[in-house]
Amino acid sequence: MDWIDTLLAFIIGIGLRVAIPVAVTVIAIYLLRRLDARWQAEADQEIPAPVVKPECWKIKECPPEQRKVCPAITQTQPCWQFFRKPNGYLQETCLGCDVFRQSPPPVPTRA
Repeated sequence: MDWIDTLLAFIIGIGLRVAIPVAVTVIAIYLLRRLDARWQAEADQEIPAPVVKPECWKIKECPPEQRKVCPAITQTQPCWQFFRKPNGYLQETCLGCDVFRQSPPPVPTRA
């Protein structure tokens, strides 16, 4: 009978050592998922401000001939975004441009 009590104590001890951390982890996951769902719902309710593309050709007073060949005019994004370098850097000419300097900062969007 003594070995049965020892075996039972061993099984209960191992069970508690495994069950308690697993239960705590499951509860934490459940609570974090609820919190994330609440944050997602709050983010979905926020209405982002409409993006207004600055009319750089008006600000820079580009001649009509240059406007006809400028590919940035037909784009939905601002000209400095369209003319970014392949590595993501802005063109040097954009950094000093009044259109870029007077534009509002970008609003982060969710993917």
